[in-house]
Amino acid sequence: MPDVTLDSILDGRRSQPSQIIEVLQDVQEHYGYVPEEAMRAIAGGLGMPLMEVYSVASFYKAFSLTPRGKHVLKVCTGTACHVRGSKMVLNQAVGQLGVEPDEMTEDGLFTIEHVNCLGACALAPVVTENGTTHHHMNPGKLRKLINALGNGETEENSND
Repeated sequence: MPDVTLDSILDGRRSQPSQIIEVLQDVQEHYGYVPEEAMRAIAGGLGMPLMEVYSVASFYKAFSLTPRGKHVLKVCTGTACHVRGSKMVLNQAVGQLGVEPDEMTEDGLFTIEHVNCLGACALAPVVTENGTTHHHMNPGKLRKLINALGNGETEENSND
């Protein structure tokens, strides 16, 4: 997979293992995930074992080792969201999209993730879509959001 973009990401950082997080962030931003081929190139470029690159990439939830959909729906399952019904919200997403958490729909539009906390407990239950927070979520609101996103609508022009 080494290409001009990966070379440019590594440019100025070669043989600097301390740059691992920044390099992984740039790779994730460019590809949408961290491919195995990119981890191999990063290991070689930064002068560190592949296992160390994999350890960092797999440790942090911010990095995905598999392709993700255009719309990444993160469902908070922390305590405040849990007691306010996040399990039903997660079940709605799984049922409507037909994929389990950390899987991508066949059309490449959606990935569902569940996270331990999004830091918005007063707004529970919370779902984020590519960083946009949707608060006081329930199965019906999530169904409408998924339909709107699937139809290419944004939050501003959907009928929530």
